[in-house]
Amino acid sequence: MVNQEPVDRVADPLAVAVVDDDPLVRSGLRLLLEGPHSGIRIVGEAADGDEALDLVTECDPQVVLMDIRMRRIDGIEAARRLLAIADPPRIVMLTTFDADEMVLRALAVGAHGFLLKDTPPDRMIEMIHSVAAGEYTLSPTVLGQVIAAATSELADPRRDEARKALAGLNSREHEIAVRLADGLSNAEIAAHMYLSVATVKACVTRILSRLGLTNRVQVAILVHDAELPKGHE
Repeated sequence: MVNQEPVDRVADPLAVAVVDDDPLVRSGLRLLLEGPHSGIRIVGEAADGDEALDLVTECDPQVVLMDIRMRRIDGIEAARRLLAIADPPRIVMLTTFDADEMVLRALAVGAHGFLLKDTPPDRMIEMIHSVAAGEYTLSPTVLGQVIAAATSELADPRRDEARKALAGLNSREHEIAVRLADGLSNAEIAAHMYLSVATVKACVTRILSRLGLTNRVQVAILVHDAELPKGHE
């Protein structure tokens, strides 16, 4: 059953919908995310991936939080359908597993983020806002899994190509690329490097352009491929 509320994006905070087949999880996410200073409003809920399309049509959320494992239609298939519509929402996949083979499949269909359900509330709120702002966001443990899966049979030529690509970055961009590979958000990188968030965002954009990549996960994989000596980190 789909529950929805009308949205006024001018007056309301970030509009978020939740798709999960466990009603306790949906209630828990609403309690965690709708705090007085979260800047988030839960505008609708659905109990199955099959209902996700109707939910998005009726509620027009900016971000959809969706369980990756659900009965009937799972989160991956539901995400594929949602991303095929005109002006789709940003999609963040949720799971209780930190070592799940479905992570790569979810990213392959175009999911914009991946969060563990036990992510601390403040961090979850920050990551949801980052995804809404156009970033790709993964929990650090999930990012580690993606890198491990993508580089399980790393060969020397691949390492050398990665190092050659990273050599085209200036020192600041190089350091930011390494910190992206550590799973840090723009705000965390800014704090570590004593930069503004706007400066970090601009550098990330330049990094993606110079490396010919499209998202932060690809940068993280490239840095991992490079097998940088500790002195360069």
